[in-house]
Amino acid sequence: MSMLSLRLLPILAIFVACSPQEQPFSSRSAQFGEYPKRLFDTFKVSCDGPGENFAQVSAGVFECRETLPPDATAFLILNYDGFPQKLPQSVRRMSSEKNSQGYRVDADLYFLIPQQNGSTVKVPVESEALDQELTSLFRFFGGTPVVKG
Repeated sequence: MSMLSLRLLPILAIFVACSPQEQPFSSRSAQFGEYPKRLFDTFKVSCDGPGENFAQVSAGVFECRETLPPDATAFLILNYDGFPQKLPQSVRRMSSEKNSQGYRVDADLYFLIPQQNGSTVKVPVESEALDQELTSLFRFFGGTPVVKG
């Protein structure tokens, strides 16, 4: 960083502090003009950690399922009446659907907690920070964030 940049830093900080701060728009959905192959390729490559499994669930629907650390597993089992013989999983899902403008992509994150009766409880993960990260990711790959509806 140059000396000029260092001198301007306090002035920029004052402008930012005095400017009205708008909440950035964030979304878990985006519109792409063309099929976002690079986005889905990156999603697949990012699902290669310990305990992670990538799957193409159907045409245009991709999931990364992950086993959770013991403390998170115990928390979910205890708080959602889970069945300890079948452990909960974290699921990151991306899906695409062709429409008149190109492709709409939706992202979702949730926990699946198996129950003793064989059913599964789905607990969505709600996070403004996550929504903002997804918005940045969509923009990076050429998408335009949209309101999910």
